[in-house]
Amino acid sequence: MARDIVGAVLPPTAQIHWPLLSRRIGAELFVKHENHNPTGSFKVRGGLTYFDRLVRERPQVKRLVSATRGNHGQSLAFASVIHGVPVRIFVPHGNSSEKNAAMRAYGAELVEDGTDFENARQAAMRNAFESGVEMAPSFHRDLVVGVATYALELFISVEKIDTLYVPIGLGSGIVGCIMARDLLGLKTEIVGVQASGAPSYALSFVQGRVVETNGANTIADGIATRSPDAEAVQIINRRAARIVQVSEEEITEAIRAYWTDTHNLAEGGAAAALAGAIQERSKLAGKRAAVILSGGNIDLALFRKSMTD
Repeated sequence: MARDIVGAVLPPTAQIHWPLLSRRIGAELFVKHENHNPTGSFKVRGGLTYFDRLVRERPQVKRLVSATRGNHGQSLAFASVIHGVPVRIFVPHGNSSEKNAAMRAYGAELVEDGTDFENARQAAMRNAFESGVEMAPSFHRDLVVGVATYALELFISVEKIDTLYVPIGLGSGIVGCIMARDLLGLKTEIVGVQASGAPSYALSFVQGRVVETNGANTIADGIATRSPDAEAVQIINRRAARIVQVSEEEITEAIRAYWTDTHNLAEGGAAAALAGAIQERSKLAGKRAAVILSGGNIDLALFRKSMTD
């Protein structure tokens, strides 16, 4: 059903074998281009499925509140236009000006609060409670089954993927990949990737429980998470192969690699998956691998800096 909901609005995105990237990691590499979606990110799939259930089962809901660093907010704003349910989105101060502009362009009401995503999320929850408005979380079953449609497209189009690298923000992407792999009965190894400056899920994976961090310091705003979702942690810890941590330098290298090898823009969180594959290239020799290019919404100033550092 999620595939029908998403497919009614979005065409499938491409999964492309790029020879230069393959040479870079020493393996046959496919890129799933979620940066080609209308909002420039995979998250739009989740927004569509979340709203579909909302309007069918909870028609009394006339407004939504949520928090984001950008892509989740754009997905809700995009879907809100289709379904006529306005959204109020909380972002931290200093959030990407270009992502903020995109959310406003879709009609979202934007509120700046706090210094990071967790601060903005807490502010959104307070606002939802005080105003009696439904809070749309960043990790939710309907979001997961929506974003899982990109993994389904990938696995159906590219056979026998040995290893798939997926960036982890709050976990909907990697959990969606796990769900699609298991549904199809595949043996693909799924590897999560986090920035070393925001390693909450990596620490949770090692310790077998939810581990929060005091900060999330990374240029990859889409994966700058310090408070993991407990349900996502449980699924990832049981069914992912491992979680790789990548440095800021490795993320920057991957942003450059996407541009020089494919002429695609990659935001920091999206580039992290390729950074993980590059870091683990010794494990991939002679194999078929895939990476999720989950979004291309990088600010121009950061892109310029990434290309010159």
